[in-house]
Amino acid sequence: MLRLIIFFLYMGGYLVYSLPALSRMRNLNSALPVEERDRIIHKVPQKWSRTIMKISGSQVKITGQELIPDGPVVIVCNHEGDFDIPVLLASINKPFGFISKIEVKKAPIISSWMEVMNCVFIDRSNRRSAINSLKNAAELLKQGHSLLIFPEGTRSRGGKVGPFKVGGFRLAQDAGVPIVPISIKGTADAFEKNGRLIKPAKIEIRVCKPVNARIVKDMDAKFLAQEVRGIICSSLSDRKIAS
Repeated sequence: MLRLIIFFLYMGGYLVYSLPALSRMRNLNSALPVEERDRIIHKVPQKWSRTIMKISGSQVKITGQELIPDGPVVIVCNHEGDFDIPVLLASINKPFGFISKIEVKKAPIISSWMEVMNCVFIDRSNRRSAINSLKNAAELLKQGHSLLIFPEGTRSRGGKVGPFKVGGFRLAQDAGVPIVPISIKGTADAFEKNGRLIKPAKIEIRVCKPVNARIVKDMDAKFLAQEVRGIICSSLSDRKIAS
């Protein structure tokens, strides 16, 4: 319970403290190269996320980060729990935005930071709106930004990896960018499996070999989704949760 209280106190306090930085990020020189601008913005959520993980008491191990190519990519990750985003923000040095459900846009300050980070909000209940959001996401990729997707669409809470929806893969195809599969294990142990209390966990992130842009472009989207899911499941298979 104490960790949860500290978490909420820190989260609320830091968000208010970050308002001047948020203003600076919004007013960054638009002439800056995309990679440099994203790197500057990334420092703030990364610092916040690293402190969150310290509060949780969890140990995070990441392998394969050197496999992430330069330039824009779509990062595809399985979705264990609510701690996936802070763990990935804290651990992955490459700046990225992510696809989020539209409901998060109602959260003050957090949603503003997400917009600065080039996150994309999708209304799953409105097909036309969702399609337009994916088009906007493809444009962000073409501009040089990277995005992370959780193609399961819901948290597995440490269970088996669910089927992958194809929308995010069509996004990578439209933008002509590589896909970086990432497996994550242990985040549900930090929160979802504890009656929604925060407890220390051993969390492992594995960056898998990217799927190059040419293969992404030429492959059927449904088959591509299955192939990437297979890569992630193979990365998790020694822990018997893949399928």
